[in-house]
Amino acid sequence: MAEAFKELINAEVMRQVGHHLQRVWPAFPRQHFEDQALQGLGGLAFKARAQQLAQALGTTLPSDFHAAADVLEASLKRIGAPRHDHDPDQELGTLRTDETGLAGWPLWGLGEYIATHGLAHPDRALRALHALTQRFTAEFAIRPFWVHHPELTLRTLHTWVHDPSAHVRRLVSEGSRPRLPWGLRLQSLVADPTPMLPLLSLLQDDPSEYVRRSVANHLNDIAKDHPQLLLHWLKTHLPEAPKTRQRLLRHACRTLIKQGHPGVMAAWGLGQPFHGQATLALDIMQVHVGGVLGLSVTLASTTAQPQALEIDLRVHYRKADGSLAPKVFKGQQITLEAGGTWPWRKKLSFRPVTTRTLYPGRHRLELQINGQVVAGSPFELLV
Repeated sequence: MAEAFKELINAEVMRQVGHHLQRVWPAFPRQHFEDQALQGLGGLAFKARAQQLAQALGTTLPSDFHAAADVLEASLKRIGAPRHDHDPDQELGTLRTDETGLAGWPLWGLGEYIATHGLAHPDRALRALHALTQRFTAEFAIRPFWVHHPELTLRTLHTWVHDPSAHVRRLVSEGSRPRLPWGLRLQSLVADPTPMLPLLSLLQDDPSEYVRRSVANHLNDIAKDHPQLLLHWLKTHLPEAPKTRQRLLRHACRTLIKQGHPGVMAAWGLGQPFHGQATLALDIMQVHVGGVLGLSVTLASTTAQPQALEIDLRVHYRKADGSLAPKVFKGQQITLEAGGTWPWRKKLSFRPVTTRTLYPGRHRLELQINGQVVAGSPFELLV
């Protein structure tokens, strides 16, 4: 998977960048650019390839950033006029370079160039990111401008929140996420997310699900540091909310629901403990790294009322020092009828992933209902 991912910026992509830059600026030193962009490319990971592309642009584009930004914008793929109600999810797979210009993954490198060379020219750089994000995304490139030019960046987002392009409106939310994965952490917004709240309020009912999903992720970021703020947001925005906003807010609460936050659980009607019997049975007590652990859950109600249940699995992974650290995985949302039973089968994969190192030894699996652990079992992970 990692090998395939880095090939999103390969030698042919680098040559396409050179072609389109020379197409719009005949004086562009294409051969010099390609010599630098392709040097040792096969041994580089994806992000390093994007950075090498940006460095090659830095030595071959005009030294005047305004002129360089003009060249970059002219090289971008031609697109139609944006529609406010258009949902770009349907076109994500088509955001590729064609004969009209650049689009898709190589624009990560263009964004890196703008983030590095445009900091001294923030107005022009932000205009370039406005164009770039409509062909890929500028959620990573805009973050240094939050750090170095926060007031200008926030003013710009206040104008973009009404932009006809859903890509641009999404950038308002995604580019300012305090804890964006892979992105520069915005410590000022981690500490105080309130500058973004008026914009998130406007975007939570955006016609595009692409935008709304970003707002949900942004609110989930906020919840990790300011759970009471999200609880207040729920109390303000959940009553009489349309279905689309309800789905957004539920997704925004996923971290706090996994943690069993009492106020958030109560807001979703999940504040009551499970009344009944819960059994958790593992198919095997030992699983190898790369294997699968099957399990069975059975719930039996002992109450005369239906129960709204949020059912999750908590895996306590072994760390390098031998201690255990829990990770909650989403399970099911059900309504268990009075006196009813509910069976559930699930498989957990222990395939190695880049985000978690698997250490052999004793682990523990727990069944969590409405934020409370109701059953558990140890198991061994083997090399």
